[in-house]
Parts: sequence; C-alpha cells; structure tokens
Amino acid sequence: MTEVKLPDEDLMTLARNGNLDAVGVLFERYHARLFNFFLNLTRCRELSSDLTQTVFYRIMKYRDTYNGPNTFKTWMYRIARNAFTDHYRTRKRRMENENGELKLALYNELSDEAEKEKKEKYEALSAAMDKLPGKQKEIILLSRFEGLKYNEISEITGDSVANVKVTAHRAIKSLKKLYFENVRE
Repeated sequence: MTEVKLPDEDLMTLARNGNLDAVGVLFERYHARLFNFFLNLTRCRELSSDLTQTVFYRIMKYRDTYNGPNTFKTWMYRIARNAFTDHYRTRKRRMENENGELKLALYNELSDEAEKEKKEKYEALSAAMDKLPGKQKEIILLSRFEGLKYNEISEITGDSVANVKVTAHRAIKSLKKLYFENVRE
C-alpha cells in the first residue's frame, strides 16, 4: 500500500474519506505506543489492550470529526484520554482488582538479586506515580513516556501550555520526593 509512507494526517484524511485501510496503517504505527501509555496508567496488560482497541474503534467511528489542521497524534491521544476516563468512571473497582493481581504476578516472576533490585526501583517509581494526582500523572506519562510536547499535551487536556508546564514541573518535583520516600521505606 502506498499510503504507508504518507504522514499521519494524510492517512487520517484518507480514512475520513472512506479508505479504512489507512486506519490499519495508523494502527501499525501507534498501537504499541498506545498500549504502553495505557499500561503505565492502568498497570494491567489486558485492560491496556482493550483500551487500545477502543481507541482505534473510536478513530474509525468518529473519523468524520477529525480536523485536518490538528496533528493526528494529538487527536488520537485526546481519544485515548477520553477512553481511559470513560473506563475509569464505569469500572473503577474492576481495574483496581486487576491492578493488584498484575503486581502480585510481577512479584512472583522476579527471582534473582539483580531482578529484585530492578523490581524494587520499579515498584518505588510505580508507587510514587500512583500517589500523584491524576492530572500530574497523566502529564508525566504523556511528556516523559510518550514524548509529547507541552503544546500537544495542552491540546489534549484543554489546559494552557503554561499550565501544562507548571503541572509537569510540580509533578516531577512531587515524583522525586515520593520516589525517595518509597525507596527509604
């Protein structure tokens, strides 16, 4: 397919005009990144997979709402954010149970000393991330783990770029403090 080399925005325009194969190309480009984004939010592989599928379902369903001047990635992460919020609102208890089961499974899999040390650092960071307020956690994930720029995050969240920068700064400061508290415990 020649669309493979097209920019995301052109592929989305093709999809909006009825070429659903273009969504397949976008899926190949972004499904792993979305999965990892959701995995960092939920700590559950199954749920992350489901949410990733939900995003691409919504991309196909709402392709007519795509506005060309917006970057596709920003539009996609806005959909992802809404999918996560919708899920969290309706299935909070289920997600918490799956989250706990995943942490227990990870604990049982790690055995040697080097892996235990990595696991302890990961758990301390994970625990620190979990203690951050939702907005701060989201901005850290989008900026540091997904590599989005503050102006892109601003478009996704609806906050000003200045507010995103301030929130990111505060989140990093809080995350450092929380991480080192968890390491000392």
